[in-house]
Amino acid sequence: MAAYNAEAPVIDTYQAVVSAFTDFLTVAIHIILYERDIYPRPSFLTARKFNCPVRQSRHPKVCKWIQDAVAAVEAEMLKCALAAVSLVIHAPPPSCTPLERYVFSTAAFPSVPSSELLTSFTDETPPATDLPEQFRATIARLSTLSSSLSPLPSECSFNLMTELRDDAGVLAPLGPNTPWIAAEPTLQKQRKTNADSSNENEVQGSSKMGRDLGGAKTTPIRNLESGAFALEMWIEEGRGKFDEQPG
Repeated sequence: MAAYNAEAPVIDTYQAVVSAFTDFLTVAIHIILYERDIYPRPSFLTARKFNCPVRQSRHPKVCKWIQDAVAAVEAEMLKCALAAVSLVIHAPPPSCTPLERYVFSTAAFPSVPSSELLTSFTDETPPATDLPEQFRATIARLSTLSSSLSPLPSECSFNLMTELRDDAGVLAPLGPNTPWIAAEPTLQKQRKTNADSSNENEVQGSSKMGRDLGGAKTTPIRNLESGAFALEMWIEEGRGKFDEQPG
């Protein structure tokens, strides 16, 4: 497999698209955890990525969790199975209500057969990409979250969620030997497949399915586009966040 250079990526194959995305996703998760005070700020150090300063947790277990979670996302991305990835911050127990959801929509990414992950999108030399500049602009936006969002309560938790494409043949990666578990119904989007059409009335009657999706307030972050790389980002602040705020 060709080497991937994060500072000067060549987005000429689907593998390169996925590598660029997971590279950026890793950085974004660290920044969000820092900006939203999920862990004490002294536990983060200043590093450099995409030729700009970024915050990175220095706790080995946090870094390992993020590394493993992003690797699991990458495995599903290489199957062209994902429409979105979300970092969800939950209130502390006992409610564990979803407070904020950071959505990375990959719905516009191309879908290719597994045999063509390393096949170039074009026979011509791919043009230079400005993705590093777009990543830097997005990092700058994420780095102002603490001033643009209301504070979260202490002892919040977080997890990484994925949303599957509606394509036929895309199956949830659930099972005893996978790192994934089913999300709570309030954060599940009903997939639109032919098999679901007969149960449409039943789905519409569900009071919990997808109730916390969309949130009470949505804040756009940025759209990133470069060739086959097309990523949309936004923040959803859940209804529970405003319900739990005093006054």
